[in-house]
Amino acid sequence: MIAAIFLALVVQSIIQLLQMVGVELDEATRERMQQRAEMLSREMTRRLQELEQSGFAWGALLFAALQQWQFWAIAGVLVLLFGLCWWLRKRSHEPASSSDRVQVVEEEEEEEGNDDAYYLQRFYEEHIRLRVQYLALECREVKYWVHRFILAFQEDLSNSFFPVPQSAIGVGSAFEGWSRRLKEEDIVYCLLVPLKPPRGHVFHLELDNAREMLARTFHIRVELVCTCLNEQLAGEMLCFLHCPEDELRRNQNPGLLGTLCTGSYLDVQKTARWFQNLVERAWVRFHESYSYRLRVLPSSRSCKFKVINNDNKSLCIEMMFGVQQGDSDIFVSSQTRETIFTPSTMWPESYAVAEVKFFRHVARRAPRNSFHLKCLQLCARFLMHRGSSTYALKTAMMHLLTTIPLSLWGRVSFVMGLLYIMRHLRHCLEEKRLNHFFFGNENVPEEIILPPAFQRAEPLNLFQHLAQDPAAHAEALRQFMELQDRLSRLLGVPRDAFAGLIPDGR
Repeated sequence: MIAAIFLALVVQSIIQLLQMVGVELDEATRERMQQRAEMLSREMTRRLQELEQSGFAWGALLFAALQQWQFWAIAGVLVLLFGLCWWLRKRSHEPASSSDRVQVVEEEEEEEGNDDAYYLQRFYEEHIRLRVQYLALECREVKYWVHRFILAFQEDLSNSFFPVPQSAIGVGSAFEGWSRRLKEEDIVYCLLVPLKPPRGHVFHLELDNAREMLARTFHIRVELVCTCLNEQLAGEMLCFLHCPEDELRRNQNPGLLGTLCTGSYLDVQKTARWFQNLVERAWVRFHESYSYRLRVLPSSRSCKFKVINNDNKSLCIEMMFGVQQGDSDIFVSSQTRETIFTPSTMWPESYAVAEVKFFRHVARRAPRNSFHLKCLQLCARFLMHRGSSTYALKTAMMHLLTTIPLSLWGRVSFVMGLLYIMRHLRHCLEEKRLNHFFFGNENVPEEIILPPAFQRAEPLNLFQHLAQDPAAHAEALRQFMELQDRLSRLLGVPRDAFAGLIPDGR
């Protein structure tokens, strides 16, 4: 009797559990098992009623069952079946995630086994990662504000004879995916605004110092072109080239030559003041002006301003302006080089757009877990404490990203990535040679468009001044050794670990 009761439970449980784990039964088998379970269940009910009528309690039933070996056998089978079905159900629901967790655990154990990597990762998490993520959000907000201004400029200047601002391009470390400055009050978000000449005008770029390729500057000569045919067709403007000056003054607004130029050349400082006025005029029309404040900051060669919210948090934005060299990614820009006086009619050559395009190219092709940006962020953070420029660091990394396969940057550890860049930079300093990335470099990605002269040029040495000035070379080595010592202490590796060479890495 007891065996029949438990057999009914077993059969019923098997049917339910097999359905839970998704095991398929043919219809005839399932129906026979169901009928057997129902028959045993009816038999169990009938026997229990007989027991109750006979005055037996449930305790007596259990005592009787314990005395029969069938009870233990069936109970054991039932426990095994429950365990088997539970395991099958778990495996059927988590086939991929289970293997993923095993891999993650193995990676975590491997990482935890490497104390250097663990402490380095913890330093990055505590001091850099959250701020970098916040910078990405701020970059999107900056792009929103500048886009609003550019649309307002284009609307105001659509029928004028002033340069026409084009869509802004975010440049610099923040827009390249890493940041050399991580304190909110120090960050200036830079964007380059290309300028197109207005109707009846063209821009000609005249190279000022062709002998010094690394410090090339240009004059932007503004030339008038005949618009007589267009005037007759449109009937809206006079030709600056052929109409008398008194008629132009009476019937037409001032042209570019008379407002933003010194002589025949576009003036950076006049253009900067013009931009600042455009920003202030456009701001009063923005609906955000009721909940934000605008503060235009002094700047002689750009348009720099802060957008401040009600919580007194601000974004510092700098709009530079420039003229494109042909159809390439190289511009002449209003941005001046540090510690170098640049006359107002001179526009230095800028590679910022090509550089940000390079990092976007790498981001699309590198593994998602690549360490190259983390390495830049960490080294740049230490360099900024010493007031050193990070351009050489960035250039060294750009060379490494084209000589070491991108697939490896996802497989090497954080520590190894830092060793790569520090070894390469040390080698360049000892050899007093670090080639500019865009001149005479066959490894530049094809999607970056360079002027033909760049492709034909001999490699240019960014460390040429170190080769010519022993004192400057000694100071550069001293600063590098300080950075190396700090990193070696952080990583727990000897200084000699940075002395190895990376092949092909100039």
